[in-house]
Amino acid sequence: MALRPDFRHDPELMTPADPRENASDVARHLQQNGHVAYFAGGCVRDRLLGLEPLDYDIATDATPDRVKALFPHSMSVGESFGVMLVRRGGHTLEVATFRSDGRYVDGRHPESVRFGTEVEDAARRDFTINAMFEDPLSGRVIDHFNGRSDLESRILRAVGVPSERLTEDRLRVLRAIRFAARFTLEIEAATASALQADPALRGVSRERVGGELRRMLAHPTRTRAVELLESFSLDSPVLGPSGDPGAPRPALAGLSPVMRDPIDGLAAWLLDRAAPPGRAMIRQLREGLLLSNKEERRLDAILSLVHRVEDDWDQAEIAVRKRLAAREEFPTVLELIEARNVETGVRIRTDFTALESSGLAPTPLLSGEDLIAAGLVPGPLFKEILDRTYDAQLEGILGTPEEALAHGLKISNTAQGDR
Repeated sequence: MALRPDFRHDPELMTPADPRENASDVARHLQQNGHVAYFAGGCVRDRLLGLEPLDYDIATDATPDRVKALFPHSMSVGESFGVMLVRRGGHTLEVATFRSDGRYVDGRHPESVRFGTEVEDAARRDFTINAMFEDPLSGRVIDHFNGRSDLESRILRAVGVPSERLTEDRLRVLRAIRFAARFTLEIEAATASALQADPALRGVSRERVGGELRRMLAHPTRTRAVELLESFSLDSPVLGPSGDPGAPRPALAGLSPVMRDPIDGLAAWLLDRAAPPGRAMIRQLREGLLLSNKEERRLDAILSLVHRVEDDWDQAEIAVRKRLAAREEFPTVLELIEARNVETGVRIRTDFTALESSGLAPTPLLSGEDLIAAGLVPGPLFKEILDRTYDAQLEGILGTPEEALAHGLKISNTAQGDR
């Protein structure tokens, strides 16, 4: 069969379109050239749930070589697994050949792959709700394992034999928790038993564990995800013994139910656990979840600020309160404090509102350049002068640059006289 030209193969010449339109265009081109081409997996599930898919994957009977011929600018990211990347309108689409996987020998990768049928391709997938296809042109759903029925019944069920499906790749255990939490699904009994078979997550890399936990903790359903993780003892490999899995989780429940930094969710989870989090725990999490330097700093800052504000706020001077309240982590810290103790949280929020009205972090009235211009020689005393002068500004004692300079020079003269 002669190949039809890839009439829109150059992404730079295309007008950006929405992801579904781009994916439909790719599938249409495959179908017009004699191939089966379906949307696959999560995008089908999400559409049936009334959600807008973030991306679209395409499954086809076209081999990688054939995809390359039809889309000359496509790239291989796993040709032995039949996966090609095709650019369309500013979006990158995965186009994967129908395949059947051999035995999984390392808890992650099959030892062999052969290209197969759409039924075999559906059979290798993790859960029935992710094993559906959709013809993007007709809208027909192809459902070989009753995923649509499970979705309507709010059931999470492994494809085929659950113990086999989950031991092939133990990351599927965490994916099961994430899907059950996100979509409010009950985990089917045999699938639940398979989840409990290896709570240590042996063979799953720290990077993949961390990635799944981040996705759970960033999502508004984070409390439900944590409840499921603890009920299956899946938190222990990273966080250690969890104590009572049925214990209240006020900090987690108190976070606003929106998408947010997963580190906020992690901090709340740690605060809700029996063992108080400290530097040793943070170091353990850095290793266990491969936290970045930025993530580690934010986690440490949130946890330390929660305890400092709870313990010291009432006795702190205005300048100290303003410095604390100006920290970028403070909004999250205040949410967590309110969740842990409503009375304390309301009192601090009232104070915070009053402080905010007068400015939490105004531009300093005095700078190092001002001190040099006044004849002072830079040295260790500069920081003390600037800090104390800024505190006086935060307290409302100083209101002009002239007052600030006089205050700074007075500190300098006092310090010189004490020597």
